Amino acid sequence: MRLLENLEPAESTVTANRPRPGIEFDGTEGVATTPGYASEQTNFDEFLLEAGIDPEGIEVIPPVRTSRWQQQKDGELVWLTSYRFTFRKRTSGIDLPLLVQEAKRKVKRPTKTERSDSALVVLWSDLQVGKVDHRGGTPELLQRVADTKERLLEMVKKQNPSRVVFADLGDTVENFGNANSPNQYVTNDLSIMEQVDLATTLAWDALRGIAELVPHVTYASVGSNHCQWRQGGKAIGKPTDDWGVFIGRQLARLAKETGADHIRFIEPQPMDESLALDVFDDGFHILGIVHGHQARRPDQVGTWWRQQAFGKQPVAEANVLVYGHFHHLRITEMGRTHRGTSRFLIQAPTMDNGSNWFKGITGEDSTPGLAVFTLEQGIDYSGTVFKL
Repeated sequence: MRLLENLEPAESTVTANRPRPGIEFDGTEGVATTPGYASEQTNFDEFLLEAGIDPEGIEVIPPVRTSRWQQQKDGELVWLTSYRFTFRKRTSGIDLPLLVQEAKRKVKRPTKTERSDSALVVLWSDLQVGKVDHRGGTPELLQRVADTKERLLEMVKKQNPSRVVFADLGDTVENFGNANSPNQYVTNDLSIMEQVDLATTLAWDALRGIAELVPHVTYASVGSNHCQWRQGGKAIGKPTDDWGVFIGRQLARLAKETGADHIRFIEPQPMDESLALDVFDDGFHILGIVHGHQARRPDQVGTWWRQQAFGKQPVAEANVLVYGHFHHLRITEMGRTHRGTSRFLIQAPTMDNGSNWFKGITGEDSTPGLAVFTLEQGIDYSGTVFKL
């Protein structure tokens, strides 16, 4: 006989494993777990501020994980959600990655205007994205590139050429295995993924601006020592196993995605380090492009070029050879074309943050800049170069 009919054994209960709010941050990267929120959260600035972290310059790295549970509040059961996410400090001052955003922006077609039969050649050289030196780090590089791009676009508008050759001469990223690998681990402010992403975006930003002004654009990329696939300073694979060449391929995809089919992309043959471009497709101006690390000193590049001619290599027939690597502007008149006119060597200045080791040894330091020059259809080049 049961004395109390309404007395029943209590059911066993399991306490929900609720996440414990907290935050860990080493000054660069961190992990955060928020308290439970009754409403959906997409902005964690207030939570970071309460933890003593300035949200300015902080980016959340997807995915954001959630935990949910029910809790009594004012006599009612409500659902609470806690968020767990990783975050990092933006060393570059910009939101990486950028390429997905850039691909959403269609390239505007240039308007039809009277144009000169000329080609503006742009020598995009030695940015070494990610490198920190005596001229600063990524923020300083970004400002330098932005200022230079504005000067470049003004020149394009002023000259109104029929085409532009955008020559990426290499060393676009600093990399980590170029030579003294341990040093690069402490003198870079971007990972290799960030370096490639940012270098691609900077090139695309300039290239897109040009493509909205000029009906024919050619982008050329060549291998280089900083971009080359290396381990312990030694090259691996083919000459085109190179971050600079890879960046050119990503830009080609972006151009296709944004409808910019008036941009042509070229790179060396798989086993070559140089290439040649017939600028007007008439055999008159043959532009040779190489990085320049094939020679140990600037005054040896001419010898290298002569030897290429003997071996019928890609730049053998060039009447103008452009290269970077040596970080300062130099124009050399040399040799003869089949028309009896001069050939020219043009060494591009650097866009990077400086080379303190070279300055320490020699006392010299070149001023960064972007070299550009004009080739006119059917008219021999005379050696004029502008440094922006």
